[in-house]
Amino acid sequence: MHVVVCGALVENGRVLLVHRSPTRRAYPDLWDLPGGHVEAGESELQALAREMHEELGVHIVPESSSRLGDLRAGSGENAVHVGVWHIGDWVGSPTNRAPDEHDDIAWVGISELGGLPLVFGVLPALLGSLPEPDGLPRRDEARTTASPSGP
Repeated sequence: MHVVVCGALVENGRVLLVHRSPTRRAYPDLWDLPGGHVEAGESELQALAREMHEELGVHIVPESSSRLGDLRAGSGENAVHVGVWHIGDWVGSPTNRAPDEHDDIAWVGISELGGLPLVFGVLPALLGSLPEPDGLPRRDEARTTASPSGP
């Protein structure tokens, strides 16, 4: 079984998606979360950090990441286990650093995901389980907001 991780970079109610190139062997011409295979000796979180840097040029803040769920695809030799992670904070501006894999990247409103051709149709429900964006500080505010002091 192949083990894959993917990460949801979420900001202001939007998630960053990558569009898989039409020439890809697996799941061509579909939108997906960025990510990739877990290599031997790597934890899922280590693989997630490596993939986000290789594909998007960002450095994730590991402490801000939490597991959203697990997905399975294929069977037999082609079986894939996908760990889906929410990435709450990262450093850098995402850019497409893997144009041979993805021909586009886009910030998409979580409420708009249902209208896109996605690799995993359960993605809108999975991301819809995140707290409302109004209840979360913006990424840049989360780093500078101090804890409220007691009486």
